[in-house]
Amino acid sequence: MQEESEPERTEQDEHHLRLRNMVLEDYDDVAHIMDQVYPDMDGAWSREQFAAQINRFPEGQICIEDNGRVVAGAITLIVDYGRFGDKHTYEEITGGGYLTTHDPNGDVLYGVDIFVDPEYRSMRLGRRLYDARKELCRRLNLRGIVAGGRIPGYTRHADEMSPEAYIELVKRREIHDPILSFQLANDFHVRRIITDYLPSDRDSYAYATLVQWNNIFYEPKEQPLITRRKAVVRVGTVQWQMRPMSSVDELIDQVEFFVDALAGYNADFALFPEFFNGPLLSLFNQENPAEAIRGLAQYTEEIVDEMSRLAVSYNINIIAGSMPVYQEQSLYNVSYLCRRDGTTDEQHKLHITPDERSYWGVRGGDELKVFETDIGKIGILVCYDSEFPELPRILNQKGARILFVPYWVDTQTGYLRVRRCAQARAIENECYVAITGSVGNLPKVENIDIQYSQSAVFSPADFAFPHDAIVAETTPNTEMTLIVDLDLDKLTEIRNEGSVRNYKDRRLDLYRIQWLGRD
Repeated sequence: MQEESEPERTEQDEHHLRLRNMVLEDYDDVAHIMDQVYPDMDGAWSREQFAAQINRFPEGQICIEDNGRVVAGAITLIVDYGRFGDKHTYEEITGGGYLTTHDPNGDVLYGVDIFVDPEYRSMRLGRRLYDARKELCRRLNLRGIVAGGRIPGYTRHADEMSPEAYIELVKRREIHDPILSFQLANDFHVRRIITDYLPSDRDSYAYATLVQWNNIFYEPKEQPLITRRKAVVRVGTVQWQMRPMSSVDELIDQVEFFVDALAGYNADFALFPEFFNGPLLSLFNQENPAEAIRGLAQYTEEIVDEMSRLAVSYNINIIAGSMPVYQEQSLYNVSYLCRRDGTTDEQHKLHITPDERSYWGVRGGDELKVFETDIGKIGILVCYDSEFPELPRILNQKGARILFVPYWVDTQTGYLRVRRCAQARAIENECYVAITGSVGNLPKVENIDIQYSQSAVFSPADFAFPHDAIVAETTPNTEMTLIVDLDLDKLTEIRNEGSVRNYKDRRLDLYRIQWLGRD
């Protein structure tokens, strides 16, 4: 009697459907439906059983009415699943239909029955009831939904195959089962086969599939508020104006202005552009760009120390764009993470542009890091690195849910390369990507004289996100900040229940990405 599928539709002139909890007065309508749906399986519950179900767990008994008449329903209870395990029978786990096994402190929502009036076939009422169960499961913070599903289509194939083979063909869409196919389409997966689950179910030969839907938002235990990670993260980006500066102090004053502004809105992150300290290049010999950039590198440690101080003082994590680092006779382009707990970390740019290599002699790093922060794992890709899809995929596989891309470009063409690739990274990795660069110009500063930027934050492309997958963006070539809230729970939802599931649907039997550098 478990999990009846949706029948074929007949047209109705007008409908007024309403989803609600069942009440005792609904029994006659419910009995009428069950007698039609289960004529060979003892028909409807008794009035006493139905009353017990309502009284024991009123929230779990859901129906859809049409113009005042119940036309579909779902019976549910909560169980301590460890008490029953996988080898239970329908009679045992439902308490003989009286739900005496219902445990408000249990961990699993158990699906007892779903039934739809045959007159309402193909109106997808069963899907509405499944969705209502899922919402109830989330609201009650239960591990998931478990049900013993009938396989009535097996009666046509029992002479030619085992139930295991039948279920496998149903999963592969080679065979349609009116119940199992519907459950699979609603994100349930088969855990195992149960024998003698419902002896009166002759079509299924008393076999049932133990199916389960996992609540991806389940919290095993309440965490202390002070240590709980935020579900919504506030990210600020700085579209930085390149202006002549005569000292590190002047640069830090400008940095602090933006840090103060973003912290005033309780931002969790402040992202600065690649080579945001470029204005200090004017202090060095412009006839030798390689010498000038190495001169600029002498300020990097001081700037990082100051930005780390600001991160602590203003209680905000700062991604300090990138700056040149000269060590062991090699020049690198390095981004710094200054956490608000006072710790710092760094990510070398791995892919060096032809311009950086020929003008300055920059070398690429050999380590890709996922950074732990107080809101979860993040990754940093410096400009050109975002144009190589392997790197974001590796970061994503290691748990990074927000990617920060500080860039420096001089033309709109260069900007569009970064932007389009960042958008692709957000979609294919089901993550958020924040990008920012610099604007304005620096007369008489060789190789970093003009800038183009339009900062933005991108999301995956699905219904839970903006229709164009752009969370927000700035006015092009204008000094300003961008502040957005990013819901991390939506990333979990899309990965498991999205219209498409890029991460889950990878063909790892055909291809994979392997990191060969230093960890």
